[in-house]
Amino acid sequence: MKYDLKQILIIVGVTFAFTAMIVPFIKRIAIHIGAVAKTNERTVHKGLMPQLGGLAIFLGFLLGYILFSKQTIEMNSILIGSFIIIIIGLIDDINPIKPKYKIMAQLISAAVIVFYGKILLQDISAFGYYIDFGLWAYPITLFFIVSMINAINLIDGLDGLAAGISSIFFLTIGIIAFIINKSGGLDIILSFIMLGSTLGFLLHNFYPAKIFMGDTGSMFLGFIISVIALLGFKNVTLTSLIIPILILAVPILDTFFAILRRLINKQPISHADKQHLHHQLMKMKFSHRTTVLIMYYIDALFAFTSIVYVLKDAKLGIFLYIILLAIVLWFVITTNIIVNKDNTKKRLRKRR
Repeated sequence: MKYDLKQILIIVGVTFAFTAMIVPFIKRIAIHIGAVAKTNERTVHKGLMPQLGGLAIFLGFLLGYILFSKQTIEMNSILIGSFIIIIIGLIDDINPIKPKYKIMAQLISAAVIVFYGKILLQDISAFGYYIDFGLWAYPITLFFIVSMINAINLIDGLDGLAAGISSIFFLTIGIIAFIINKSGGLDIILSFIMLGSTLGFLLHNFYPAKIFMGDTGSMFLGFIISVIALLGFKNVTLTSLIIPILILAVPILDTFFAILRRLINKQPISHADKQHLHHQLMKMKFSHRTTVLIMYYIDALFAFTSIVYVLKDAKLGIFLYIILLAIVLWFVITTNIIVNKDNTKKRLRKRR
C-alpha cells in the first residue's frame, strides 16, 4: 500500500490528538498509584513528578496500529515485544527494580523480534564496504535492539529531551522512507504513528514538564526506534543501517561516552551520574530549555545530513558527517564527559 501526504497527515494528526488528550488522565493515574519521580542528587526537577507518560505514547501507538496498520507476523512480534517492555517499565516506574531485571526483559522482547518476527540485521553496507554477518546476525540484532533501548533511556534526563530526539528520528526516517520506498513499508506507517504519538506527549513534556515518560516511555521509544531501523534496512528503504544510527548520533554517542567514563572510573556501567552531554551544557550556564533546544539542533543537523546522504549527495553527506563528529569530539575533549577535569585539577593542587 502506498501512502500519500494526506494519509500521512491524518495518521500523525489522529495519533497526536489522541495522545495529547489522554496524557492528563494518565497523569492522574500516576499520582494515584504513586508512580512519581522523586528528587535526588542526579535529578534537575523539583518536587514529585508523575512519570507514566510513556503509557500515553504506547496507547497512541496502539490506536495507530488498530486504525492504520495491518496484522502481519512482523507486526505481531512488535506488539508482543512492546507489551513486555511496557509491563517491565510500568513496574519500574511504580517501584524501581534492579537493572538486571530490566535487561532480561529487554532481551526477551528483542528475542521475540528476532526469532518470531524474523526481523534480522543480516548484513551491513556503508561508505563502500559490505559485511555479511551470517549466524552472527542473531546476537548482533539482539545487541542492537537492547543498545538502542538503553541509549534512549540514558538520554532521558531533561524535560522533553528524549521525546524530542525521538520525534526528530521518526520524522527523518518517515521523510526518507516516504520518498524512497514506493511500496509503502511497515517502517513508513510505524514512523508516522510514532511521530504523532510522541509529539502528542511532548506537548505536555516540554519544559516545564507536567509529566515524565518514565522508563515505560524511554524503553518503549528505544525499542520501536530499533525496530524501525531494522525494518527500513530490511526493506531497502534506508540503504544502510548507518543512517538511523547517525540520525541518533546524540544519544548513541552519549551512551558510548557514559560507558567509557564509568569504565575509566571503575564504576558499574549501570551507575548513574551527572556527566552526560546535557549536564555539560547546563554546567556552561545554559538554561534547561536552551540546553534541550541545543540538543535538538545538534541532532537535527545529523538528521539533515542523513537526508542529504541518502537523497542528494553521498559524498557531501560524508563530508558533513565528519564535520559534525569533529565538533562533538572537540566538545568531549573540552568538557568533563569522559574525564572529570575538575577533580584532576584538585588532585594536582593538593600535590603542590
